[in-house]
Amino acid sequence: MTHAAKAVTVTGASSGIGEATARRLAADGHSLFLGARRVDRLDALAKEITAAGGTAAFRRLDVTDADDVRAFMSAACERYGRVDVVVNNAGVMPLSPLEALETDEWNRMIDVNVRGVLHGIAAALPAMRTQGGGHFVNIASVGAYEVSPTAAVYCATKFAVRAISDGLRQESTGDIRVTLISPGVTESELADGISDPAAREAMRTYRAVALPASAIAEAIAYAISQPSQVDVNEIVVRPAATAR
Repeated sequence: MTHAAKAVTVTGASSGIGEATARRLAADGHSLFLGARRVDRLDALAKEITAAGGTAAFRRLDVTDADDVRAFMSAACERYGRVDVVVNNAGVMPLSPLEALETDEWNRMIDVNVRGVLHGIAAALPAMRTQGGGHFVNIASVGAYEVSPTAAVYCATKFAVRAISDGLRQESTGDIRVTLISPGVTESELADGISDPAAREAMRTYRAVALPASAIAEAIAYAISQPSQVDVNEIVVRPAATAR
């Protein structure tokens, strides 16, 4: 590893992009603090990383609960002395047409995908300011740039993550770096939460060319590894076999 080791928190770390990111960054020598609701998976992942010579700890985390996110970040700071990077990865994607009126699913997406990111920023930003720097890596989607049928609310949440990320970047004066990572179709458990049958079937077809989660982890590792004066603002990663 040629770059300095950092203390990194990852939300939604129990599967998919979050899990792959934890493995990738641990291999680079970073110290990981992992959060998700499924502690059994976090425990197994932390043990795997530790057995391979890496450094990882975990805490159960509900990103929709601002107090819980604050406690999570405080625990990370207590363990490692600082938090250098926050990977706001937790997300849900229960797609359905608007006329299906799945308002509970809409609210869940807003709570996890938007409020979860804001809670992560609110919990870590003061400490980063105090310590003299930090880096937020917010996971959006190609849905932050375009809207497709059944995905209106999901895309709206990812447009919001894009706006929040750019706003934070513009408000920072060199001490805080902000990176937006926007994956195209990627192997994950996101599609498992789609309750609408037509949307679920369409997603199966769409996901036929899905990227491995490790491809997104590589993009995150790249952004984190840049010199402190370099702020990689946005990375869009799509499968070569698809235009979207």
